[in-house]
Amino acid sequence: MGDKKSMTEEEVRRLSWRCRRGLLELDIVLQRFSENHLATLSAQELLAFDSLLDLPDNEFLDVVTSRIKFTSIDVLTAKQLDALAMQSVLTKLSVNEEING
Repeated sequence: MGDKKSMTEEEVRRLSWRCRRGLLELDIVLQRFSENHLATLSAQELLAFDSLLDLPDNEFLDVVTSRIKFTSIDVLTAKQLDALAMQSVLTKLSVNEEING
């Protein structure tokens, strides 16, 4: 695995499936993100994104829209994720959010 830059089709499908959420706003943001960025994420960005997908919808949306910082969520800080990778993912997600806003 290492630092590979591209995912297998199976990995893309798995993460794309996990992007289906209960909140329409989050679904729209994640659909655009999946189409535009998912297949090109670095290994560290994938870990960060996968961790975000573990959050409940409302909390996830609050992080994506910068209502709360990811560093204030214990579940994320406990995983000791790469902060730059997480910020990169959130930036890509927020750009998509603004396009849809």
